[in-house]
Amino acid sequence: MQGKSVDCRYNRKNREEIFNSRISTTKLLGDAILQCKQPPQLWINSSTATIYGHAEDRPMTESTGDLGTGFSVGIAKDWETAFFDYQLTDTRQVALRMAIVLGKTGGVMIPLVKMVKLGLGGKQGNGKQMFSWIHINELSQIIAFIRNHEELTGVINTSAPAPITNNDFMKLLRESLKIRIGLPTPEWLFKIGAHIIKTDTELILKSRWVLPERLLQNGYTFTYPTLKSAFREIIG
Repeated sequence: MQGKSVDCRYNRKNREEIFNSRISTTKLLGDAILQCKQPPQLWINSSTATIYGHAEDRPMTESTGDLGTGFSVGIAKDWETAFFDYQLTDTRQVALRMAIVLGKTGGVMIPLVKMVKLGLGGKQGNGKQMFSWIHINELSQIIAFIRNHEELTGVINTSAPAPITNNDFMKLLRESLKIRIGLPTPEWLFKIGAHIIKTDTELILKSRWVLPERLLQNGYTFTYPTLKSAFREIIG
């Protein structure tokens, strides 16, 4: 079961698909576990770091983060509520509040690399918004870590420990691709472009400043702690 991608316009049809593909499938899994004679020891469910508010003044952790408002945040809240409404006595429950996932074969890297190669790899908006991310290989390692650490339950921020501003993110991406010129995209132009390619500006313009407090406290060591190390593997 796969959730509807948020890389789309938030019209009525897409909103319904985003909601149903997350909440309905979570309830299907929960109901299935309730019927198991031998329930699984661990249920890891997706969530999203988008649940936190737009943050430019301080980072969001599991213990100190402020939840935001709006459509995407509402989906995230309902998603976690549907998950934790299941009070399972024999199954440990963990919700991964995932930052934007970076990898070679899909996701946000594809359009961003295209923009840089077209010379449009400058800052987007004012460039001050924080960009929290996680390497896709890191994600699988974190899942294995959680499986082996039975003390971990509840919500886990699944993000690298070194978020970066949009301006610095685009600069490092240009350097990694050996592209010298990167024209900035002001917010008004970015909104027009997002409409043309049928996506939403929130994916880039929202400031996600998320730190993996609980993973670090429990001794997890990141393989890709910095964006430079992630790009080294993704781009070469």
